[in-house]
Amino acid sequence: MNVLTDNFSLYAKGLLGTVELTVYSSLLALALGFLMASFRVAPVGSLRVFGTVWVTVLRNTPLTLLFFAVLLGLPRFGVVLPFQLFAVLALGCYTSAFICEAVRSGINTVPAGQGEAARSLGMTFGQTLSLVVLPQAFRSVIPPIGSTLIALAKNSAIAGSFSVTELLGTYKPLNELGYSIVWTFVWIAVGYLIVTLSISAIFNVLEKRWGVPR
Repeated sequence: MNVLTDNFSLYAKGLLGTVELTVYSSLLALALGFLMASFRVAPVGSLRVFGTVWVTVLRNTPLTLLFFAVLLGLPRFGVVLPFQLFAVLALGCYTSAFICEAVRSGINTVPAGQGEAARSLGMTFGQTLSLVVLPQAFRSVIPPIGSTLIALAKNSAIAGSFSVTELLGTYKPLNELGYSIVWTFVWIAVGYLIVTLSISAIFNVLEKRWGVPR
């Protein structure tokens, strides 16, 4: 217990860093994921190709490699940002590919007649998607999106290897101070449980309120 009590501020700082990474990356992933899902079902061929390439490349690229590409590659092109922002970009873009596929699967569950009815009323593709299709699709994809964001929270641990303040990185200074490595990781695990269970609770509430009855 003294591992936690003696270093509570360090654990709190790491936990806050993980929460910030998770929140900001989740917002980016959701925005890009819904956008790419829209591209993948768009009537414009170039948008469908772009969405397909985005998903294919990111889903088949190791996240660690993506971190290297963003944190070490972008500065070579003159893009200099705080490491935390680079980490948010890497996590958000990577996770957006999985959000996209979850949303696209939800879109496919919406009867085609819904879109045809909207178009017969003179609605554009954007209006049909945003006002008719996506609201119905979202109800069926709440659980997979929640699972994807939980995975994002755990994937944020990689950021600690790139000088970003997060929960897993707290083991390094504690190990140097001679604390038990076992109890150090026990309290790190508790911190991740707090984050992931919070996400799970939020999506359970969303599912009960807006999810499709089963």
